[in-house]
Amino acid sequence: MPNLLVRDVPQQVIETLKRRATNHRRSLQQEMLVILEQATEQPTAMTAVEIATAIRERLAEKGIAFVDSTPLIRADRER
Repeated sequence: MPNLLVRDVPQQVIETLKRRATNHRRSLQQEMLVILEQATEQPTAMTAVEIATAIRERLAEKGIAFVDSTPLIRADRER
């Protein structure tokens, strides 16, 4: 299994991690591994494009559709 090295960790962070490890009856290394595993199990934040796509899909299910407004904006600017 590969190793991971984190440099310049503030002392306060190390102390907090040590307390957490002690509270969970784990070594510091085990505690950090659990934290990393939990962080990778959480879903990642959606991008703006993904959010917009999800909104369009929900509205399309209700029969509501949006069209590209570029031609309307261009016509308005040319008036």
